[in-house]
Amino acid sequence: MAKDFLKDTQDYYDVVVIGSGLAGLTSANILARAGHSVLLLEHHYQLGGMATWFKRRNGHIFDISLHGFPVGMIKSCRKYWTQEIADSIVQLKGIRFENPQFSLRTTFDRKDFTRLITEQFGVPYETVDEFFSFARQMNFYDDQSMTVRELFEKFFPGRDDVVRLLMEPITYANGSTLEDPAITYGIVFSNFMSKGVYTFEGGTDKLVNQMKAEMEKNGVDIRIRSQVEKIEIGPDRRVTGIVVNGKRIGCGAIVSNANLKQTIFDLAGRENFDNDFAEAADAVRLNTSSCQVYIALKPGEEFENCGDLLFHSEHRGFDIDAMLSRDVSSRTFSFYYPYTRPGHDRYVIVSSTNARFEDWANLSEEDYAAAKLELSEGTLDCLSQYVPNIREQVDHVEASTPRTFQHYTKHWRGSSFGTKFEGLDISKRLPEQVGGLFHAGSVGIIMSGWLGAVNYGVIVSNDVDKYLTPAAATV
Repeated sequence: MAKDFLKDTQDYYDVVVIGSGLAGLTSANILARAGHSVLLLEHHYQLGGMATWFKRRNGHIFDISLHGFPVGMIKSCRKYWTQEIADSIVQLKGIRFENPQFSLRTTFDRKDFTRLITEQFGVPYETVDEFFSFARQMNFYDDQSMTVRELFEKFFPGRDDVVRLLMEPITYANGSTLEDPAITYGIVFSNFMSKGVYTFEGGTDKLVNQMKAEMEKNGVDIRIRSQVEKIEIGPDRRVTGIVVNGKRIGCGAIVSNANLKQTIFDLAGRENFDNDFAEAADAVRLNTSSCQVYIALKPGEEFENCGDLLFHSEHRGFDIDAMLSRDVSSRTFSFYYPYTRPGHDRYVIVSSTNARFEDWANLSEEDYAAAKLELSEGTLDCLSQYVPNIREQVDHVEASTPRTFQHYTKHWRGSSFGTKFEGLDISKRLPEQVGGLFHAGSVGIIMSGWLGAVNYGVIVSNDVDKYLTPAAATV
């Protein structure tokens, strides 16, 4: 008989959390800690969403994509998770750029970027300092008419080399483009500029397992392989429950960590929203997706330190179309050494490239397999510039595409970074349309990436707690 992954679930929970990305995990943990009964549902066999991992033969472990976040993650994890999790967050000091315009290493903080832009790029210190100060002062309530392109033109007119240095990492981190509102860049970039780029020592397997243990300690009922099919909404336009794996479970509130448009149109249903809201949600643009190539060396093989993150490009200047093209000219390499995952002696490399879903969606199975092989082979050719004997050392290679992300996350069009900026307003207004229906996920670029997802989970948890206990919020 097939295993019943919903065996012994309660008939009713205060809160059901749909999806176990970092926003969903954080929401579940905070609400359970506040005393609410919480059911966490994940359709995959593993928790973590885009912050997860997989294993392959010979003991190889891969984090599924590029993982880097600002120093603020330490405070958020200490406050809303555990000190143990916060203590495992470490700085990545070896950030490299290799392209036709420049070759450099940086610790990726304001002090070092100021040094580089003034000394290597010849920009006056006053201009650089004014740019950083301007970006740091941006906030969500500012005028949002300025674009990222206009921001750079204001401070660095005609300097596509400076734009590349300042823009490429953020594009890889959350899908930003030059046409997005400048605020989306300013806030994210300033967060990174505070003290550089950080990651979780020990890998996402250690992180998610520690989070799982903390949630279980706080009473979260965690269920995997549990696909939510419907959000049930009563005649008074309040949530009453969900249907998962064909089973109905009642609840007082729902936090959806699914894709925003999937939540509204697939799970809740357009008929439960005002026409103007549904039309605005229709107009929300999804962000782009990505491809990865996972490369593991044979046991006992190693390579010299190449840095932690390497932004490689053969293209001249910052070009978002080139970065998204299947004719790959730009890659970010994440290098994993034994010290990256203590106790694990393997050397692993993950190559990430931004990608468009439509370039992969309609390929025949034969063409799809050929395209994945071409992606892998091209990545090995590129990597050989930094690891000369990679083809002799490699033990395992495989590729993922936007189709892979759509399959495992159910995100519309395999979106790696949720929605564009306008999605944040729709996400925030969701409970105004349907009582008890909340969304915490990657939206609006600002609430994307590791830190944005965790912090959005915190914000939404507070709103849910107020909804369930209107007399006083306890979160």
